[in-house]
Formats: sequence, structure tokens, C-alpha cells
Amino acid sequence: MRCLGVCLGTWLAVAAGGAELEFNRDIRPILSENCFQCHGFDKNARKADLRLDLRDSAVSDRKGVKAIVPGRPGQSALVHRILEDDPDELMPPPDSTKSLTQQQKALLRQWIAEGAGYQLHWAYIPATRPTVPKIAGATNPIDAFVRARLNEQGLQPAPEADPVTLVRRLSFDLTGLPPHPGLVQRFQSTDDPGAYPALVEQLLASPHYGERMAVYWLDLVRWADTMGFHSDDERYSTPYRDYVIDAFNSNMPFDRFTREQLAGDLVKQATTQQLVASGYTRMNQVTGEGGAQAKEYRAKYMADKTRSVSSVWLGATMGCAECHDHKFDPYTMVDFYRMAAFFADLEEPDLVSRGRRTAIFEPAIQVVQDVNATIEDAEHHIAGLKKQHAENEKRRKAEKVEKKTAEAERKQEKETLKKAERGLNEARKQGRYSVVARQRKTPRTMRVLPRGNWMDESGTEVQPAIPAFLGAIEKTGRADRMDLAKWLVQADNPLTPRVFVNRLWYLYFGRGLSEVLDDLGNQGAWPSHPDLLDWLAVEFVESGWDVKHLTRLIVESETYRQSSQLGPTLAKSGVDNRWFARQSRWRLDAEFVRDGALAISGLLNRQIGGESVKPYQPEGYWSDSYKSVGNPHKYVQDHGEKLYRRGLYTFWKRTFLHPQLLTFDAPTREECVARRPNSNTPLQALILLNDPTFVEGARVFAQRILQEGGDTFSTRLTFAFAWAFSRKPEQKEADVVAGLLEKHLAHYAGDPAAAKALIQVGEFTAPGELDPAELAAWTSVARALLNLHETIVRM
Repeated sequence: MRCLGVCLGTWLAVAAGGAELEFNRDIRPILSENCFQCHGFDKNARKADLRLDLRDSAVSDRKGVKAIVPGRPGQSALVHRILEDDPDELMPPPDSTKSLTQQQKALLRQWIAEGAGYQLHWAYIPATRPTVPKIAGATNPIDAFVRARLNEQGLQPAPEADPVTLVRRLSFDLTGLPPHPGLVQRFQSTDDPGAYPALVEQLLASPHYGERMAVYWLDLVRWADTMGFHSDDERYSTPYRDYVIDAFNSNMPFDRFTREQLAGDLVKQATTQQLVASGYTRMNQVTGEGGAQAKEYRAKYMADKTRSVSSVWLGATMGCAECHDHKFDPYTMVDFYRMAAFFADLEEPDLVSRGRRTAIFEPAIQVVQDVNATIEDAEHHIAGLKKQHAENEKRRKAEKVEKKTAEAERKQEKETLKKAERGLNEARKQGRYSVVARQRKTPRTMRVLPRGNWMDESGTEVQPAIPAFLGAIEKTGRADRMDLAKWLVQADNPLTPRVFVNRLWYLYFGRGLSEVLDDLGNQGAWPSHPDLLDWLAVEFVESGWDVKHLTRLIVESETYRQSSQLGPTLAKSGVDNRWFARQSRWRLDAEFVRDGALAISGLLNRQIGGESVKPYQPEGYWSDSYKSVGNPHKYVQDHGEKLYRRGLYTFWKRTFLHPQLLTFDAPTREECVARRPNSNTPLQALILLNDPTFVEGARVFAQRILQEGGDTFSTRLTFAFAWAFSRKPEQKEADVVAGLLEKHLAHYAGDPAAAKALIQVGEFTAPGELDPAELAAWTSVARALLNLHETIVRM
């Protein structure tokens, strides 16, 4: 072994300025990443019966050897083992592929020298409201906390963004849409200090606010239009999406939002909307495969629900405890199956019937039962009419019925069929409330499944309960989903308010106060501003779980209003902008990229809620999807106004997600997603240039430029920039566009067929009074504008 004295001396020099360490901030991440897998929570994986997550175990005597001797690093076995040259003695072991840096070793040594103090993991301690730092000029508590941290880092905040950037940022963040030029103009032309708060209120009141928030929530709850497993058949779940949009628009308190989703069907005299909200409990993937084992899929469904509720509300990775105790956090297998037991009272099929859009959900109210019966009767009636028509055709052929008579019979049969189909469609519209949960009279038995094996029934039977280390639900008798929901939004729940606040902060800054959005456990990240996170969590609860209040507080802060420009003075703030010395910029989410092009062109259909739609999609894209009798999985494109609905409403097929959404990083929603990747690929540029939606959007935008932008190149370009970028063009930009326009005018004037082909892309009718060559040339200009970084990036 190396000379311990020399190494300890080196470590003392490396340790950061002798400052006192904090276990959660400085030490826990090192132990969690390198040690807890073998010396942590999972008893089955634990080595040497040593737990480094518990102080009593870490300092206990094992045959004269102590891993940690508080105040005496030189006598601590942990210090010796991390210094070893012998690979058989070195910790972490080389075959673990983990290793400590010199700085991490120094921190461990300093921590032991300071007494090896432990703390309960920060996220498991109920939040209390910290004192707001006294910072001159900071009137918003957010700014006080952030500036105090900047002062510690020797950083200055960035200046406020220019008015155009502020309006565009707010519009994208709160509605997912670019602002109307008139809105930008009004904000630019006023010096009223109340203009910005008024703009915030206007956008929060927009019905598109609920749509923007719904996109993120639907990622979390893995909402989709299809079943997911096997044939991935359609299932009717759009009423739940409408509920989410309405909830955010009406600013439903988050605690009520939680209770209705987990247990809306348990509310006394539940409203239809509360029953629809309970559809959250049915959002997991399901199957109707003929050869599937019902018991296996029952276990899959229960595990999925447990992963979902723990991820959505607790920011916990409880899925890791399905087969063994969690290796990094104090969740046990028993905790996992006790949580699953809350959902054992749901009346739902193990294997669903395929081919019927309402079969996935059991009805919970009489009107739904009646509507479903009507739908089934109508389907049988239509099938009978089609069969009868086929038999009549054979009869007419065999009897050589006169042509005139045969045509009259066919016409009558066709009209009867159309009437029946109209009745079916109407019944399906009434059946929108079939997305509900229903409680079983007797809950299913729930057992711990050894190693997650659904065939092994030797495990202990369990009753519903929350993770033991977080307390217990005080109730006589069996706890139910409503009890779970109420616990999730108790004022002293340490996780739920922090999780939601952290994710909301991410929506407006591009990163969370704690960087890992789906894991507030030991494998997560120590918050950059722990006091700010706790202050916001307490504010959220004490405001009555008011989401718009919290949003207003964030977006009205000077921290939010900073410029995102990275000048020389901000270079040391780092690429990740951990301390929020400036704002961030990122490419818009997949749905909003498309929405922006439609809004700029004037094509956007702003209808709120309703059925999913099927816009343009490459021919044959679904050709490799599973096909079964009665489920050909043929993509039938919509027409008319449905083509121009927001991306939120695009039909969400899990196994074959719409390629535009997929290319711009939308998730398939097979599992909960708290943070989408944000890539930059050549395919995205190709879609912006060539996808029919964007080409059609460009030509309709070109039509607007010619019809509404005046008679000169200058006025037309100004019109185009106002709609696309909310600003005027610079001279060098005007010169480039002028050259592009001249080039394409010459090309299309000499090739009328090419011009005609371009201006006929998409179903929106091109006006006959415009010169085809000129419209085609301006379409090329519009395509270039819609493809620019500035069009699809929030700054």
C-alpha cells in the first residue's frame, strides 16, 4: 500500500479550501455512485454485511476493523481501501468499472476528519420555507436566491432580454405558439412597467396555455391513442386529454388534479369529468393477443402503474424494486408490491378485446353502458347490412335481375348503410366518456413476486401501503387509491411538491433546479439552489397548489427575463448554465415546431380538444405494423380543417409514432418521460424543407405575403419577417432574400410545370388570381424562412 501519510497530506491540499462539507451535497453522490451498489440498501447484493448508507453500520466494529472512524481518517478502513494499489483490495473494485478521482478521495478524507456526519437524503426531508436572502434590488424571492448564488460564484446576471425576445419567449413557453405581430408591436411600443405582467396574464388566460401544459403532462402519464403491446390497436382515450387541457386552463388546484386522476371514480356522486380523470389509472400499455397469458399481463399492468405513480408524483425509480430491494434508495420489494396493491381494486380486463375502440375501458356509469350497447348493436347491424348486400348481389346475378331494378336496389341498400354508419358515428361521439375507472367489489390478491416472477405465488401477501421509510397512512381497514392520492398531496409530503416545482422550473429554464427530473433519489442530482427549491415547494403548497401562481412567480422574475446571449463576461457561467446567470435557448418540442409553421402560414386550426387526427404521413409508413382480422392498421388520412390541428392532437400510435414527431424527439409514451432529448439532425432540416405540412405551410404563407404584404419587395419581406421572427429584416438579410427570390422567379418563369407542381402541394386550394411563377418563387423564400434556426428555437 502507498504511504498513507504522504497521501493524506496530498488530500488535504486538494480539499476545497478547508470549507466544511455537507453530506448530501458533497459526500452522498460519491457513495451512491461508487459504493451503494454493494454496500447499500439491497440486502441481496450487500457485501461484507457493510452498509455505507447508514452511519451505525459504517462506524461499527467488525473484528477490530471499522470502515469509518469519525475524526480519524488514518484509522478508517474505507480510507485505506480507496488508496490500495493491490487490485484485490482496492475499492471500488476494478471489475466494477468505477473509480474515484483524487478530489473525491480528498472529500471523503475531509468528511471523516470532520466527524463523518450523515443526513437523511435531502429529498426525503419535508420542505420548510427558508429565509429569503437580502439582496439589494431583488423584489422577487426567486431573484434573491439566484443572485445570492451568483455572488458566491463570482458571477453577474445577464441583462434583460430585448422586448421581441421576451414576447416570443413567453408566447412559446406559455402557449407553444409564436406571438401575433400585433402583440409584439404593442409590447414594443410601450414603456408602461405594467405591460409585462399584463402580457403574462393574457397568455396565462389563453386556451392554448392548457394545450402547452398538456403536452408535458401527457408525456409523464404515457398517454397514447393505442394499446402499445402486440398489435397496438386503437383505444379511445381522447376525453382524458381534454380533461388535462381543461384542468390546466381552469387552473385546477394540483391536489385536486391528483385526487381526481388517481381516484375520481371513488368520489361520492362523481361527475362525468371526475370519472374521465380516473382514466389515468388505465393509461398503461395493454394487450389482446390471443396467446398471451392473462396472469403475466396482470403483473405487467400492476408494475407499470406502480412505476408511473412513483415517477409522476414522487420522482422515484420504484421500478428498480420490482425484482429486488432498490440498490440506491430505501425502496424495498415489499414497498413496490404494497404500492401496486392500491390498484388491485380496479375492474379491468387482463386481455382486452381487439378491434373495438371502447373495449379497453369498462363503463362506470349507466349512460356509458347504454352508449356502448348502442355502439355494439350498430356495429352488428352494419355488419349484417354488408352481408345482406353481398347476398343480394349474388341473387341479382343468379336471377339476372333487370339493370334498372338492380341499380334501384343497390341505391336503397347504400342509403340504408350510410344511415346506419351515421348512427354509429353519433353513438361513438356520445361514447367519449368511456375512459373511466371502476372499483371492484373485492380487490385482487397482491403478493410479492420473487425476482418479479409472475408464476411464483410463494411471496408474502401484501396490503396497500406507501413506502415504509416515508411513513404510513393512518386508516382503519384497507387503504384505497383515494388514500394514496391524499397522501401524495399532504402538505408534509417531501417529494410531490419538489418534483412538480422542479419540472415546472425546467419548462421555463431548460434545466431543473435538480438536474435529474425523474429521480430525486440518491442517483439524482443535488440541487443547484436547494433553498430556492424548498421555498418554491412550500409556496406551491401554501398557495393552494396553484400552478398558475407558481408559473407567474417564475416568469415575472428578473432571472427568467434575462438574455440568453452568452457574451464574454458570461463565459465562465458554463455551458450548462448551472447557476442561471443567463437564460437558456433550445429547439422547440416536436409538436410546437409544426404548430409554429401552421400558425405563421395562417393554416392553424385553433380548435381546443376533441378527437385525434391523422395529418399527412408518408405512404406505407404503417405497412410493417401488425395486422389482424378486423384490424388492418391502414392509415386513413384526414382532410380539410383536421389537417391543420395542433400537433398535440396528432394520432399517437406507440409502435409507429408519426415520423415528424419522432424525428423531433417526441417519445413513444410506452413509459413515463419527464425530459425529452433535444437533438439536432439533418433529418429535421429535411422535414422542414420537404414534409407536405411544411411545404404547404410555406406556399400558403407565400400566398399571404403576396396578398397582405403590400406591392413591393420591401413591404412583403417586412410582413414575412414580422410573422416568422417578430422583427424587421436587416439589410444583409434583405439582400440574401432578394437574390433567392430573383433566382427562383427566373427558374419558375421558365418552367411553368414545376411552378404548378409546387403550389399544388397539400390540400389547401391555391388562388387562381396569383401568378404561378411568383407564388412558387415566394414559396421557396417561405420554405427557407420556416427552416431557419430562429423559427424553431426558443431563446
